[in-house]
Amino acid sequence: AGAELSADTVETVDGLRELLAFDALDKRRAALREQGERVGRAQRAEAVWEAGAAAVREVLIVLALLAVVAAAGHAALTDRLHGPWVPAALALSLAVLAPVAEAARALGQAAGLRAAAARVGAGVRAPALAPEPAEPRPLPGGPLGLRLRALRFDYGGAPVLDGVELTVPPGQTLALVGASGAGKSTCAQLIARFWDPRQGAVQLLAADGSATDLRDVADAELRGAVAVVGQEAPLFHGTLAENLRLAAPDADDAELARVARLCGVDRIAAALPDGMASPVGERGATLSGGQRARVALARALLAGPRVLVLDETTAHLDNSGEAELAAALRAGAADRTTVVIAHRPATIRRADRIAVLENGRITETGDWRELTAAGGALTRVLGSSASGTPDPAPLRT
Repeated sequence: AGAELSADTVETVDGLRELLAFDALDKRRAALREQGERVGRAQRAEAVWEAGAAAVREVLIVLALLAVVAAAGHAALTDRLHGPWVPAALALSLAVLAPVAEAARALGQAAGLRAAAARVGAGVRAPALAPEPAEPRPLPGGPLGLRLRALRFDYGGAPVLDGVELTVPPGQTLALVGASGAGKSTCAQLIARFWDPRQGAVQLLAADGSATDLRDVADAELRGAVAVVGQEAPLFHGTLAENLRLAAPDADDAELARVARLCGVDRIAAALPDGMASPVGERGATLSGGQRARVALARALLAGPRVLVLDETTAHLDNSGEAELAAALRAGAADRTTVVIAHRPATIRRADRIAVLENGRITETGDWRELTAAGGALTRVLGSSASGTPDPAPLRT
């Protein structure tokens, strides 16, 4: 039980961003707390039994030693014990200190465990990096667009984002392109509000043009509106259906089946012994990287976000698999704003618009034909792969 709790805890820490993004952290925390309480009860019972047995053992040893010392002293006083036997009796009496020393060591270990538990507790109780607003503003209904306004962010050193300006109207798909380390994933984390920008703002745009700063939105409402799916979006120990329902625990079987068909998860389930009820193993170990990507995207679509960010989500898929997931994204695309972070030209050119991120700034925006014809920043990033790729189906129809 203890080993299982440790594995689930590591799994939770590794998947913390997904749990936050899908507002499933409280549910996961409650499950871990219940599991921890069961392990704690078992360990306390075992500790009590071991302590009782050790105490009885030590008392018996002490009584035996005292009896030896008393007998040796009485024998010496009555002249029945002399010579080397007296020091031997004293040595035996000194041995009484051994259990006392052992008890002191045990107390020291217990103090260390208490200190470690206090540190773990402090970490669990630590506030989120992005605090809840004092007076939350409700999000408007309908599709939501996205605006990054003069974003500046760093990790304690040189700026990663230095004045990023970008607007994605409601229902549009934007491909965010840049070299490795350009800051694309940092943008994704800021859109999900895992962190707040040092300067500037991330805003959600209503159809009427009104803007709401993410810092003014209650966390639970934000998690329901914005979803981020990364390249290594982890799965959790449990069944395939449980992983799909992570962000939508009340989704019915029909909705689950619809999303599973869209993303090809139904074929994954068909190959498993118990279908949707099959365990996926720790971190989805029973599935391939491409299969995990399909499950992660289906999980996000089942939640019905109004803003969806895909951060290299299809990197583990071949071209046909990527095209299949692109078709899944077309379903409902008009009501959802999508930001696709990718390096694959076929993925990028499906977007309505493309933005190129270089040196912490957006240096070029436009559609595929405009940017490749200009031979500017997009061509620098993609190189020779920016030409000669057949036109794929767009993400929005």
